Amino acid sequence: MNRNLVFKNLAVIYPRLSHPRLSGAPNGRGTTVALGVAALLVLSAVTSTAEERDAVQPFLPTPVRSISTVPHNGDVNPYGVAFVPDDFTSSGGGMLHSGDILVSNFNNSNNLQGTGTTIVRVPAKGKLSVFFETKAAVGLSTALNVLKSGYVLVGNFPSTDGTCATATAGSILVINAAGQLVANVSDPSFINGPWDSAVLDEGGHVKLFIANGLTGTVSRVNLVVGPGGPRVESATQIASGYMHKCDPVTFVDAPTGLVYDPKNEELYVASTLDNKVFAIHEAAETHRDEGTGRVVYEDNKHLHGALGLAMAPNGHLLVSNNDAINPDPNQPSEIVEFTVDGKFVKELSVDPAPGGSFGLGAASDDDVATFAAVDDNANTLMIWSLPLP
Repeated sequence: MNRNLVFKNLAVIYPRLSHPRLSGAPNGRGTTVALGVAALLVLSAVTSTAEERDAVQPFLPTPVRSISTVPHNGDVNPYGVAFVPDDFTSSGGGMLHSGDILVSNFNNSNNLQGTGTTIVRVPAKGKLSVFFETKAAVGLSTALNVLKSGYVLVGNFPSTDGTCATATAGSILVINAAGQLVANVSDPSFINGPWDSAVLDEGGHVKLFIANGLTGTVSRVNLVVGPGGPRVESATQIASGYMHKCDPVTFVDAPTGLVYDPKNEELYVASTLDNKVFAIHEAAETHRDEGTGRVVYEDNKHLHGALGLAMAPNGHLLVSNNDAINPDPNQPSEIVEFTVDGKFVKELSVDPAPGGSFGLGAASDDDVATFAAVDDNANTLMIWSLPLP
């Protein structure tokens, strides 16, 4: 096996391996990534230290799991990815379990943006099912979070004709573990095209950060969780000044991916049209608008419309790219890994065509990390299970 060839052509989000993308025409969407991950995990076994070889380690690699996200009603364009946390408490029963992954759909079966009505559930084992469905054409966005108290929050960014020109402010839907809508939080002063979100979840109190696609702002909504579900305690606009505009292809180019890091008290913001990742310090406590914050990652070589954002178990940030900004035909549908101080680490393509990379997420337990990312060209969710060092 030519190690240099493999490492030259593939990237996988995993701190112990070095791997730019496996090249060559894939046999199908996701095949390139699957073969590359398998090859790298085999290399890991072959080149490990003597101590690692003596330990009880499996030889065979875990394959990439690729699952269609299209439900019975034909919704497409998967956007949000959220893991059900280990300390999840089901509110009055329900179908969700720790380790499940939820995916929100933004388009309907006619592929009209802002009209998707479903959230699908991907269990650790078994088939995909519909967790939530509404009759209204609401456009369920990347703003998808699962609270440990047993509720799911999802943004809706509706359009009447599939274009941003008819988009309205939308809201945050509150859904219980049984897939039932229990509340609808709306206030265009703070929620105006919820494009993505993040949470600081303290059980009875939740701080919800919302990236607004129609105003280029970020808001923090403080929630109190009671027997009837979360209710709004207060709301504050904490960031603004991000470039934003309607886009006939991508619906909107605006601040999107959000990650809150309690260790550093930073809210990271991926702004697509700016093509940068920013940080808002003390975002959970500030009572003023901090502007765009400071730039933590600016990289025209690897960033092509910074979009979704997640934090890896090793503390690095993972950002997807929409390819509408600063496109590079040699780097389609990329997910880029970088450190919180702005150093590029690795990249991974989820589709050989542009525009496939969007929502992503990561979770870990004692010895295994799970990384999940949508390919919205193929309407699939790809899941990697990787042993932690």
